[in-house]
Amino acid sequence: MRTTFSGTEPDLPALPKVAAIVVGASAGGVEALLKIFKPLRRGFRLPIIAVLHLPDERRSHLADVFNSHLAIPVKEADDKEVIAPGTLYFAAPGYHLSVEADLTLSFSQEERVYHSRPSIDILFESAADAYGAKLAGVLLTGANNDGAKGTARIKEYGGLTVVQDPAQALARTMPEAALALHTPDFLLPLPDIALLLVELERIAC
Repeated sequence: MRTTFSGTEPDLPALPKVAAIVVGASAGGVEALLKIFKPLRRGFRLPIIAVLHLPDERRSHLADVFNSHLAIPVKEADDKEVIAPGTLYFAAPGYHLSVEADLTLSFSQEERVYHSRPSIDILFESAADAYGAKLAGVLLTGANNDGAKGTARIKEYGGLTVVQDPAQALARTMPEAALALHTPDFLLPLPDIALLLVELERIAC
């Protein structure tokens, strides 16, 4: 497990070539996601699929907010949508978001996971099934255990796992739950996670 990343370490092990990135966050997640996505330049080519816990009784404005701050295109995911390169997708409130074997997105209204729908675990586990070792999973700040099992599944399937350092998370329950289940490849503060995403895209593309 590495606890720093600058992209220039001489002893840095070879990073894998990934085809997609999944990200999960809850309490404190808007600020954390903005910090890791702002450095991504226009033309970033990996798809990113994100779950941020939201109340499901109202329309989400996440895509609009992030579109105004980021250089990459951002949209709310649609059911049966084909995953496109270089796009940041946010799960819609009130629906679980899954990645299918044909690399399309799908909605469901199964039971909540840790009181949450959409669930980070459901996204991460389905994406691990679809992408296998070509997936990177990033788990950030949050106040429940959602995402811990999904992060472990990504690791089990050979993917790359990244967990925010709990000491620097607004809500440390979520990253600590992930650390209790597995040892991630990287345990990093937000600025280093941003650098890692940039490097993953450079290697993959």
